[in-house]
Amino acid sequence: MNIKETKNFVDNVDGWLTDGEGEALYYLAKNCKGNGVIVEIGSYKGKSTIWIGNGSKSGNKVKIYAIDPHTGSSEDQKENEKVCTFEEFKTNIQNAKVDDIIVPLVKTSEEAAKDFNKPIEFIFIDGAHKYEFVKLDFDLWFPKVLNGGIMAFHDTLGLEGPKKVVADHIYKSKQFKNIKLINSTTFAQKVEQNSLKDRFRNRYIFLLKSIYKFAAKLHLPKPIIVLGKKIVKELQ
Repeated sequence: MNIKETKNFVDNVDGWLTDGEGEALYYLAKNCKGNGVIVEIGSYKGKSTIWIGNGSKSGNKVKIYAIDPHTGSSEDQKENEKVCTFEEFKTNIQNAKVDDIIVPLVKTSEEAAKDFNKPIEFIFIDGAHKYEFVKLDFDLWFPKVLNGGIMAFHDTLGLEGPKKVVADHIYKSKQFKNIKLINSTTFAQKVEQNSLKDRFRNRYIFLLKSIYKFAAKLHLPKPIIVLGKKIVKELQ
C-alpha cells in the first residue's frame, strides 16, 4: 500500500496516531537499508504497525518485530476482566497484507529485550507511558540500536514520561543528532559522538519546541501565530 491507501486502511483501526505521524513512520521504515531490523514497542491493534509495515514493504522489506503483551491500554482495562488485543492485531495486519514481514512477540518490552540479539536500524517506542517504563524501554533498547539508526518516541508533547525521557536522553545527549518532531512523535539518529554543532542544534530545537508548546496554550496575535508556524516547520 502507498501512503494514501495506508491512511484509508488505518482509519478503521483503533489507535492514537495522527496521519502525519503515520507518514513519518512509513518513510523511516522505507529508508531502512536492511543493516538491522525494525522494532516496535507497543503495537496495540496494529495502527502504527501497519504504517511501518507498508513503509518497509515499499523499501527494502526489512523485518519488523512488533512487541506487545496485548493486555490492552489503560482505557481497555476493566476490573476483574482480562483484555487481549492479539487476535484483533493479527486480523488487522493480515488484512493489511503486512503480516509476512512482521514478527509479533507477545511479551513485555523487558521480556523481549532479554534474548533479543539482532541489530536494530529503527525502533518506535510507544509502550507504557509512565516515566519509569519509558526510561526502562530506552535503557533496554538503546544499546541494540546501530549507529546511524533511528529511535522514535510517541506522545512526547502531552505525556510527562515520554517528554522527560526525550528531554533528558535525546536532546541533551551526545549520541543523537538530526532530531525532528512530527506532531507528538520525536525521532533522532543515533551516532557514536555528535558534534558541537549537533549539540547546539539539539538545544535550539528543544528551545523552539518549548516556546511553541507554551504559545499554543495562549490566544495570541496573528504575527505570533505566523512565527509559531515557522517554528513548527523548523521542528519538522
